[in-house]
Amino acid sequence: MGDPWQECMDHCVEVTKKAGEMIREALQKDIAVMQKSSPVDLVTVTDQKVEQLIISSIKEKFPDHSFIGEESVAAGAPSILTDNPTWIIDPIDGTTNFVHRFPFVSVSIGFTVKKEIEFGIVYSCIEDKMYTARKGKGAFCNGVPIKVSGQEEISQSMVLTEMGFKKDPEIFKTMMANLKTILTIPVHGIRSPGSAAINMCLVACGSADAYYHMGIHCWDMAGGAAVVTEAGGVIMDISGGPFDLMSRRLIVASSRAIAERIAKEITVFPVGRDDKEGE
Repeated sequence: MGDPWQECMDHCVEVTKKAGEMIREALQKDIAVMQKSSPVDLVTVTDQKVEQLIISSIKEKFPDHSFIGEESVAAGAPSILTDNPTWIIDPIDGTTNFVHRFPFVSVSIGFTVKKEIEFGIVYSCIEDKMYTARKGKGAFCNGVPIKVSGQEEISQSMVLTEMGFKKDPEIFKTMMANLKTILTIPVHGIRSPGSAAINMCLVACGSADAYYHMGIHCWDMAGGAAVVTEAGGVIMDISGGPFDLMSRRLIVASSRAIAERIAKEITVFPVGRDDKEGE
């Protein structure tokens, strides 16, 4: 039978390119912005159109597969990971960047079978960088193999995270305290590019040495998790335990030493789970 998932990956690359073209075209026009859960949780017509394009194209070819898509979940679809082949889709990872035309905007797709990630694709469409990774076969950017930096010393590291408005003042305080804790280790710096999937790929290609985040979703993480793992990186839960795709939190790093140091230093705050309703 050969490799049953290669056809899925090849199709995914093609549909991701089309999605990227749609996003680049939309950037040339006025962008209609709507709010989801709060004034800083944004969605655009393009997010919805891109997700429809991706899901309809994949469904036509693989009708028995399951889907978890950011905009479908926002519209009330369940976010439950089963053993069935499942496509986990973020049509525009970095919607706020897209709205402001800040140039880190990606299409992120992860593909799981029996709850394990088989491949991931992240297309940074303004930069025209296509990151691809297949389980056991390495990670690539535009077809060229990529590797993490291998940095072991956190004091020599560039660290990525994301920060934003939090309604709960205690959570906001903890988020800001964590920034201070990491900066005063000290590290070379903290950056916030604004797209979780791109952040993971920046660690995968050695441009950054670590990325930590609490409060993201499985569709932000699935594609990038494959890329960073296949690039030789370490991915774990924020607590230092095993990575859980539905946990809404992660650390990725160029080495176990850096990942474990970040896990030890930061204070965890509650973020819920993707596979529990209302969270």
